[in-house]
Amino acid sequence: MRPTTKDLAKAAGVSLATVDRVLNGRSGVREKTVKAVNAAILRIGFERNQVAATLARQRAYRFAFALPRFGDEFLDEIIDRIREFDRAGRAEMVEVDVIRLDDHDPHRAARTLSRLSAEDLDGVAIMAPGTPQIRDAILRMRERGIRTIPFIANQQLHGDEGFVGIYNRGAGATAGRLMGRFLGRLSGSIAVLTETTQSRDSLERRLGFDGVINRDYSNLKILPTLETHGDPGRTQHILRNALHAHRDIVGLYFMGAEARVPIEVSRVLTATNDRVAIAHERTPSTEHALKTGELDAVIHQDPGHLVRSAVRILRAKCENRTTLASQERIRTEILIAENI
Repeated sequence: MRPTTKDLAKAAGVSLATVDRVLNGRSGVREKTVKAVNAAILRIGFERNQVAATLARQRAYRFAFALPRFGDEFLDEIIDRIREFDRAGRAEMVEVDVIRLDDHDPHRAARTLSRLSAEDLDGVAIMAPGTPQIRDAILRMRERGIRTIPFIANQQLHGDEGFVGIYNRGAGATAGRLMGRFLGRLSGSIAVLTETTQSRDSLERRLGFDGVINRDYSNLKILPTLETHGDPGRTQHILRNALHAHRDIVGLYFMGAEARVPIEVSRVLTATNDRVAIAHERTPSTEHALKTGELDAVIHQDPGHLVRSAVRILRAKCENRTTLASQERIRTEILIAENI
């Protein structure tokens, strides 16, 4: 017969209440005791009945996605997938919600996170820049018993596990390879735009992009990253200045998650589609731009997979178990006009 929690308590030399606290990741248990229970789990081959454990809670798991307040089409797609999962997840006793963070003000965003309570939430997937204020707020959340994972914008702390998103350095390198191949032997400069360079995903994409272009395409020069802050007026101003100052621009790399505004501004400022343009994330704007030839390729990560993976990882953290790494790996997809 399968070992029970009573067998586990006896093997670890602790009470049933202590076993329950360890299995559910609750506070108030000494590290030595946690190690003793985990060692006993391996020794006797204990496997928790997760269905029974969830029913015994007598309430659903409550998770939230902390997302930027300022976003566009890709963020809308993420929120749609969260709402979709919330409707379907109720049958599995999982509820998910959305919390909006002021990503333009890290102090205000940190205050929003500081007000979250373990009485209301079991876990939070956080999409925010990796500023000191955000990192400190995440540490305080964990101390209050709220599980956290970085979501899309990777603000991982030391020793973190469970980031949900594509390998951004590889995504940037993929964009660099496509840019180099599409341009061939043509020489010139590449303009790079993103919402903010405070975002770790943008920094990693830039590192990957630079690595490929600088190593393999000496005919191309990458210009400093231009920050748009998602503002149409600013985007038009900085892109117009870049095109005027660098008449040899042959490529445009829209490195951030939201490409609608740069695409629209580029459409106004460039009369022809004679420059290679690459963006991230499949949205109505990037789909349209692929069809019209304004974009040559889009590097994509599936929003539905992102949301489902985040919920699975948070639940696994609550249940003190691991997930299947292959199931949670977010694929980097390359979209062109012919395969959208």
